[in-house]
Amino acid sequence: MKEIGEKLRAAREEIGISLEEAGTDLKIDEEQLNNLENGNTDSFKDIINVKYLIRDYAKYLGLNKEDLVDDFNEYLFDYTSKISLEDIKEAKSKKEKETPKVKSPYTTMNEKKKINVYILLILIIVLVGVTSYIYIKSINDKDNNVIAYVER
Repeated sequence: MKEIGEKLRAAREEIGISLEEAGTDLKIDEEQLNNLENGNTDSFKDIINVKYLIRDYAKYLGLNKEDLVDDFNEYLFDYTSKISLEDIKEAKSKKEKETPKVKSPYTTMNEKKKINVYILLILIIVLVGVTSYIYIKSINDKDNNVIAYVER
């Protein structure tokens, strides 16, 4: 990582641009550029964002950004390949234990709510059935009354 930073610093100094000017032009904190040029990846919250910072800074300085990003990817591969699989599995299991899964009340229903919904559906079906029966019966009664009245 120091080699990447040295390339960036050399290009900046060759052009005659100060860190302050580069930071202002790129809208990046001057301290971040300084850390990048010194190879201090520990000062960045997310190492993946360093890749984008390298890309933008290299483009700004007129360097081949793909080459520097490739160099960074190699550094990142070497950096991450030093982590054992056991450590990765342990970190993953810790994360799963630490972050409980939150169930949204809007997307999940507990058992009581499910039962209440089923009961409500059954009541609606019964109500529609009884109403239909009464309506049909009243129509039949009217027809029978009309027929009986006509026969008299």
